[in-house]
Amino acid sequence: MQGVVKSYDPATRQGVILRDNPARNEYDLADDALVGSIFRLLRQGQRVVFDITADGLATSIRIGSEIDMGTPDFSE
Repeated sequence: MQGVVKSYDPATRQGVILRDNPARNEYDLADDALVGSIFRLLRQGQRVVFDITADGLATSIRIGSEIDMGTPDFSE
């Protein structure tokens, strides 16, 4: 899934990801969301790719880009 970071607190490592879909679903971060990730922390508005746990938490946070989000390439 793809989305943006709505909020993140580096002290508690808690945050919310806003999914890029018409419903704009929100997912709390799982405790292990950044384990094995290139991220040590997240910033508001940062684009990410993520998975959802069986409990409905965002996990396996990966870097997202405009290309990942399916936006058109206007460089031509």
